[in-house]
This record gives sequence, C-alpha cells and structure tokens, in this order.
Amino acid sequence: MLQKKLSQALDPEMHDGPGLSRTNNWIVALICLSILLGVFETEPNLTHGLEPLYAAAHLFFFAAFLIEYLARLYAASLNPRYGSPWRYALTFASLVDLIVLLAFIFPFLGLEATLFRMFRAARLVRLARLGRYSLAMQMISQAIVQRRYELGVSIVAAFGLMLLSSTALYLAERDFQPENFGSIPRAMWWSVATLTTVGYGDIVPVTPLGRIFAAFTAITGIGFIALPTGILAGAFSEALQNIRK
Repeated sequence: MLQKKLSQALDPEMHDGPGLSRTNNWIVALICLSILLGVFETEPNLTHGLEPLYAAAHLFFFAAFLIEYLARLYAASLNPRYGSPWRYALTFASLVDLIVLLAFIFPFLGLEATLFRMFRAARLVRLARLGRYSLAMQMISQAIVQRRYELGVSIVAAFGLMLLSSTALYLAERDFQPENFGSIPRAMWWSVATLTTVGYGDIVPVTPLGRIFAAFTAITGIGFIALPTGILAGAFSEALQNIRK
C-alpha cells in the first residue's frame, strides 16, 4: 500500500491526475530553492557571516533529497519500465539524482561541488519531461526531427560562411595583426563574434580590405544565422497548432 502511494506520488508516469503530483511540485520547489542556494553561495557578500545558515540549509536539502531518492528506489518496482529498484538505479535520471546527493558531501571532503550542484537543474528537466509537458515536448521534438534536413543545411551554410570569412580576414590582416589574424583558427574567434552579431570589439580589422570583408560578413551573417532560428520557430509553431487540434 505504501509502495503504491509512493509510486503515484513520486513517479510522474504512475500519476493518475494531470500534470505533476503535489509531492513532485514540492520537490520542484525544493530543487529551485537548492539551486538558488548554490548560486547565492558563490557571492562572498551573501555568505559572509552566514556560513552556519548555509550549512544548515545544505543539510536540510541533503536529507530531503536522500529521503526522496530512497523512496523512488523503493517504489520503482511498480513501474513496468523498471521492474526492480536496481534497474531504476542505473537510469540516467537516477544517476543524476545520485550525483546531486554526492555534491552535498563533496565540501566535507575538501572537493569543489559548485558544478555538480548545478546538476539539480537537470532534475527539473526530467520532471518537466515526464509531467504535463511530455506531450508538448514530444510534438516539438517530432517537429524538429521533421526539419532536421533544413536545420542541417543552414548550420552547414553558417559554418561555411564562418570559414570563408575567417580565411578572408586571415589573408587581409595577417601581416598587420599576426596575434589576432595570424592563422585561420585565430581569425575564427572574430568570425564567430561577428556572425552571431555579438561584436565583443576585442578584435577588429584595421586594413581597408579587411573592413570590406568584415562589413560583408556582418551583413551576410544576419541572414545566415537567422535561418536556424526561423526554422525552429516554424517547427514550434507547427507543434503548437498540432496540439490545439
């Protein structure tokens, strides 16, 4: 009886109602709070003098997630996909949960745990994927798969333009800025920043020919880089229309 209740409360696939169960909604809230804790902890001004409070919060989250992890293992055998706790323990989702738990222990071993704590965000993705957004995510994924050839062509075209512009700037600027354009790989950093319209400004062409190439790259890049965005937007729109039908 307890195992069945835990399965319905913790396993989105075994939940009868729409969306996530109340228990999983609370777990999502705890995950969000633990992520914020990990983010705030990297700012010295927010941790000075509050180390005991942060330690207590980490201990609370560790206990909560440990209980949740053990409960999921206990209830996993009721899901036909797993059949036993051990098969569930070897799934990607369970391994992510285990890494999150280990991240709480790392500081006591003198290890850096900030990166591993950010794995908590992966748990949100997993819960969302299995919850109320599962149908929408499936349809969006199918729409992207249907446009994979258009996406592939646009990505190859963008890469070709990047390579072409890098080569052009290498030929035009290599004698004047060998540290920035002394090779095609060095020029690629400028090309990526220009094509994506980021424009950091740390590397700029100084020769007239280089500036002409740069202007052509910037203007052409607007269209080429926008292609994947437009294709993805069309795929998402198509998926939403299918959902409404």
